[in-house]
Amino acid sequence: MTDIPRKAVQRTAKLASLPLGVAGRVVGGWGKRLIGGDAEEINAEMAAKTAEQVFAVLGQLKGGAMKFGQALSVFEAAVPEELAAPYREALTKLQSSAPPLPARTVHRVLAEQLGSGWTRRFASFDNEPAAAASIGQVHHAVWHDGREVAVKVQYPGADEALLADLRQLQRFSRLFQTLVPGVEVKPLLAELRDRMVEELDYRGEADYQRAFAKAFHGDEQIFVPKVVASAPKVVVSEWLEGTPLATIIRSGTAEQRDRAGLLLAEFHFSAPFRAHLLHADPHPGNFMVLDDGRLGILDFGAVARLPQGIPRPLGVMTRLALENKPAELLELLRTEHFIRPGMEVHAEDVFDYLAPFVEPLRPERFRFTRRWLQAQAERVSDLRAPDSRMVRSLNLPPQYLLIHRVTLGATGILCQLNAEVPAKSIVTRWQPGFTD
Repeated sequence: MTDIPRKAVQRTAKLASLPLGVAGRVVGGWGKRLIGGDAEEINAEMAAKTAEQVFAVLGQLKGGAMKFGQALSVFEAAVPEELAAPYREALTKLQSSAPPLPARTVHRVLAEQLGSGWTRRFASFDNEPAAAASIGQVHHAVWHDGREVAVKVQYPGADEALLADLRQLQRFSRLFQTLVPGVEVKPLLAELRDRMVEELDYRGEADYQRAFAKAFHGDEQIFVPKVVASAPKVVVSEWLEGTPLATIIRSGTAEQRDRAGLLLAEFHFSAPFRAHLLHADPHPGNFMVLDDGRLGILDFGAVARLPQGIPRPLGVMTRLALENKPAELLELLRTEHFIRPGMEVHAEDVFDYLAPFVEPLRPERFRFTRRWLQAQAERVSDLRAPDSRMVRSLNLPPQYLLIHRVTLGATGILCQLNAEVPAKSIVTRWQPGFTD
């Protein structure tokens, strides 16, 4: 058996261990209930142990499994504190770490992608990776003209591993649903699959990065490194130095957290207007605060094209919710196909469901907290609550799915930061339909 097939078998075995482990815990939980154990305590214990196993396995893998784990990690703030604490550290590691490739493999990829004389293009090249991602790792180097650069090298066989992982993960998507209340995991997996197929060709990523760099050139808050060279499986771009967002989440001061939150919100809402693109991979490993105070953006593999910017109806819906106009809000939701066909809903019920989501836009500044996000997740996932019934009446049209997922992910990071942000002024400036 060759090395690559052997690794594929090992990866599949690790992923397959997840539902088996969960099944064992469910049986154990039933047993405890039969002898009088407290249901809530048992559920909490099962969820915590499930999460611990899931992220332990995903953290050992690259490809689609790691990518899915990164996507889940931004929703950590929505998980109740008693469940989130045991595996928060595992999530943080998952956002920025993976087993490294040996130097000889990296050199082989560089020779294939940049030519046999690739070493002459660099004044120096560090064989130890500076960072690892889902389908590639990054090396620090110095370009032949003296510029410090980041060299992103795709893992050999990443395409096969990525697609195999996502097929396997889709088989037991219900398992992951318990970890992210209020988030539909199956559509998330389907949407991630579409994005990751695009990510496999680094030339597309380089083109997106060039477009972002042009749109934010000279910006005082956001910095996008320029692309120096690119190939299908290698991207060379300017090197960034700064404090990773994960570090600020873990140990930053209140001032650092608020600053990082402001910059992240500004980037998220302004990019569709300025670049006609949406950065679609919001997790802390893709951002750092530079020494000069700007937010540095590190990865452009997942990007959505928005030629007209963020759709205007989203801004109008938000405004109608803030202005307490339930009848007009319901009419617009039906027009934009946010209400499932044949469903009878009351305007006031729709308004009551959506109003809490726009709370961050009521005051001039809003503090995003884990508790606030947990409350929203609990509200929509409680099967006994009226809001849960409303969820079954609503529909998310395909053209809004990615925007919704990215906004939710960015919101999750803001809550991890516990950041106080002038969200209202940012949305007013960049979201079409919000003020007119």
